Amino acid sequence: MDNAQTSPSFATRAIHVGSTPDESTGAVIPPISLSTTYAQTGVGNHKGFEYSRSNNPNREALERQIAALENGKYGFAFASGSAAASTLLHLLGHGPSHVISIDDVYGGTSRYFTHVASLLGVQTSFVPLEGTVEEAVIASNWKKHTKMIWVESPTNPTMKIVNIPHLARIAHSRDAILVVDNTFLSPYYSNPLDLGADVVLHSVSKYINGHSDVIMGVVVTKHQHLAERLRFFQNAIGSVPSAFDCWLAQRGAKTLHLRAERHGENALKLAHYFATEGVKRGWVKSKHDILYPGLPWNANYDIMMEQMSKHVKANNGDVSLGVPTGGMLSVSFSDSVSEAGEKILERLTLFSLAESLGGVESLAELPSKMTHAGIPKALREELGINQNLVRFSVGVEDYQDLENDIRRAAEDVYAS
Repeated sequence: MDNAQTSPSFATRAIHVGSTPDESTGAVIPPISLSTTYAQTGVGNHKGFEYSRSNNPNREALERQIAALENGKYGFAFASGSAAASTLLHLLGHGPSHVISIDDVYGGTSRYFTHVASLLGVQTSFVPLEGTVEEAVIASNWKKHTKMIWVESPTNPTMKIVNIPHLARIAHSRDAILVVDNTFLSPYYSNPLDLGADVVLHSVSKYINGHSDVIMGVVVTKHQHLAERLRFFQNAIGSVPSAFDCWLAQRGAKTLHLRAERHGENALKLAHYFATEGVKRGWVKSKHDILYPGLPWNANYDIMMEQMSKHVKANNGDVSLGVPTGGMLSVSFSDSVSEAGEKILERLTLFSLAESLGGVESLAELPSKMTHAGIPKALREELGINQNLVRFSVGVEDYQDLENDIRRAAEDVYAS
């Protein structure tokens, strides 16, 4: 028998890292620590906690857990994903700074870069970085004060995939850092730090928590020098989550592996339903209007496959029909019916018409009028965010019920 030590699996890390029985009571689940301040045995003598803005047992436990899931060393939780993103920009340091961001970025991130960071001397260039972008494209947008490349993979909402190791090499060759927003895939499906990213960002509100009842963000890194600065900024700026929210998010993350698998299975099935029945019945013009990274005919499928987490790649079987890549799916409905996307959304019953994503329940929204409404119309259309593009956050309900909900809505819209 081989007694060699092996690293704990993703599922084991999710359940056990940051979660040990309470020493005073033996409680298996760590208690919620609501205290704002902590007694010291002498001036400066404490147990690692002084004031809850600086550190809190529940936040520390959550940060350890998520860092472990991302194969990182240091995690930092914030009051929201937007708070995490804004704090990250303080890594740019003194003087004018420039960020190269992927053009198809979350609307809230675009808004922050354009209307808030710009007030602080941070300039942003939105550049197409899909696939293995030619280095000349980045070079043509590089400035003497460029310090960061910022990407999502997949992007929101058009599901574009970027070559993370390629961008990491370019960034590092120019003394810049690479930030990857990994919210859509979650740590279960991808670990960008293993691919060369310097910092990973998540909206914890989405898949990590998974129950649509927490607003929170987190960043993870392997680099001590970045971690020291992030810890200082986290405390100095003070955009930290509550102990209760940290407790809820840690509990949610313990089942991430179970939920992520079901999200992915349901979304892949639904993508194939649109590609077959949807195209056949005229709801969708072409299978290429179904945007799901795990479909074999989608652009940069090979890159997506290569960048999946080690445990997911090890468990992939027959990939001829594609692979699950999480629960996010976008569909551009046929314009043979005016405002078809909006009409379908109004007829869905199991899919709630709502922003956000990653909860156990299925959601759907119209990016052009909701999450990405703040992006100029011409740019939206250039990115492929048209008035009939619907973004689905496919939940963990029974698949057949979800398919039936889509079928009823689409039949009603396209029969009228």
